[in-house]
Amino acid sequence: MDALYGILLLCSAVGLYVVCSLFLLHNPCILHKRKKLKFHCRHISHRAGSGEKIENTMEAFTHAVAVGTEMLEMDCHLTLDGCVVVSHDKNLLRQTGCDKTISSLRFQDLPLYKERLEVTFYVGHYSTGKDREFVLLEDVFKKFPNMPMMIEIKENNDLLIKKICCLVKQYGRESITVWASEEPEVMAKCQKQNPSIPYMFTMRRGILLLLLFYTGLLPFVPLGESVLVFYLPRIINRTYIPEESYLKNRFVVYLLQTLAMRKSLFDHLIKRGLQVELFVCNEESDIEAAFAVGATGVLTDYPTILSNYLKKHPQPLPPAVY
Repeated sequence: MDALYGILLLCSAVGLYVVCSLFLLHNPCILHKRKKLKFHCRHISHRAGSGEKIENTMEAFTHAVAVGTEMLEMDCHLTLDGCVVVSHDKNLLRQTGCDKTISSLRFQDLPLYKERLEVTFYVGHYSTGKDREFVLLEDVFKKFPNMPMMIEIKENNDLLIKKICCLVKQYGRESITVWASEEPEVMAKCQKQNPSIPYMFTMRRGILLLLLFYTGLLPFVPLGESVLVFYLPRIINRTYIPEESYLKNRFVVYLLQTLAMRKSLFDHLIKRGLQVELFVCNEESDIEAAFAVGATGVLTDYPTILSNYLKKHPQPLPPAVY
């Protein structure tokens, strides 16, 4: 009798937990204050639109803004003479043919980009442009003072983080700049430098987010992040051939698609004021798939293609943004 009573009590508790979790999943603002970001970006240019102009050049940034991008995504490194330069790679071999690191050269000695550069997320496609020079982050800030930007820190470099933070503060960009990094240690340093700057989920925090979602705990847990940036799995091994061996496995990609692309998860985050951005979508069908699963924004190497898609298929803003 006691055992039966215990089972009934346990079932009641589990049932109540499930009901509460599902209710709060759809109504998260009962427990959590909605984040109020100063930007809402449906159109994000990856590496300044590396499919249409040479990546991360001023020509690429200018072109992306001219065709209607709402956010510029970039990576930064530090030169030998302490300049914060916009560059995806630490080593210059892929971009310039010169097998040297950015940190080993002064800014004025950086080589030019190749005349023809393959688009990383669109294998077999190349970009060209008149401008092949590396640019300073400060010059990008000066040129586009009101443009939201996502800045990824790829190396654990205290001086680099400090200098970027100082530039963000100097140009009054705290509310329209996003810290980005896959590494928890790097992100922790970014947050410590300036906790008022919005930041994205690291890889570890992204995995934790999925665990919280599938255990029903997510509606009860506060989130410091403001942006979730994640692969659109369908591009992997099709337009993008990853270096990581585990991503070459079809089953792994299938799991990513099945477990991570959950509209109910994205809707919950959006109701809490977060933004969900999927990358890197270079074909119209991929852009369509990203928005269909609930993304608020798309990263692309082809800003013109994304702009044309959004003109034909306008994406509504969340109610709080109107």
